[in-house]
Amino acid sequence: MLRVFVDSGCSIKQDEAEKYGITLIPLNVILGDKEYKDGVDLSMEEFYDFLINQKKFPKTSLPDLPQLEEEVTALTDKGDKVIILTISSKISSTNETIKKMFEKNKNVKVLDSQMAVGGMRLIVDEINRCRDLSLDEIEQRVNQLIPRIRIMAIPETLEYLFRGGRLARLEWLIGSLLKIKPIIGFKDGKVTVHAKKVGLRNSMNYIAKALETLECDPDYDIIASYTYNKKNLDDLVAMVDKKYLPQIRVYDDLDPAIACHWGPNAFGLIFVSKK
Repeated sequence: MLRVFVDSGCSIKQDEAEKYGITLIPLNVILGDKEYKDGVDLSMEEFYDFLINQKKFPKTSLPDLPQLEEEVTALTDKGDKVIILTISSKISSTNETIKKMFEKNKNVKVLDSQMAVGGMRLIVDEINRCRDLSLDEIEQRVNQLIPRIRIMAIPETLEYLFRGGRLARLEWLIGSLLKIKPIIGFKDGKVTVHAKKVGLRNSMNYIAKALETLECDPDYDIIASYTYNKKNLDDLVAMVDKKYLPQIRVYDDLDPAIACHWGPNAFGLIFVSKK
């Protein structure tokens, strides 16, 4: 039997895990001097109180690795195959650490998503489409999909991405000093700026039009993501061509492990391109 483990950088919630057929690996979120398991013992209310009202920057750290090793080894000892999907190795050491842990276990395949949040959800969907294939074949399918996944998001500020080491200083300076609204995404596993637009409305229009210009693949969901406040996301969805609306089946209020780097009031769409 194939078992799939995914770290919580995917922002799939604990109550969604069964639907996706996965086991979640909670990253750790550090608020001041307290450490929490992402999506397990930290409420969104407590997280945003810290992020917004206390004006402090949260930190994230690796999951409980001994527990993960014990769970996965128990499964492979009884003959199961295991895939572990992690957040991009370019923004976290999770992938590299887990790969080393299981490098001698031929029944474990550790995959680098090269992204986060909804992009990882789409990869999980792809894994579920080909569960009957070998681990190597599933890895090939995933690697073919990754370059087609588009994450397009608008943060209210670039400060959180910059302070968390997820965005280069030059990109932070351009966005902060010129007061533009950049469209943020992933390229080659790193957080990058897709485009720079003057004004929120122009940035939203760019994302809405990207579904057409990049030929959004109708065989995959479009994931609508946001942090803290859904209003701007609703306005963005209202700008989307109605032919794409049936594909927007997931509205994701991002988990603390990711929201702490994007900051409150970020929003965007994640989809698969034909190109």
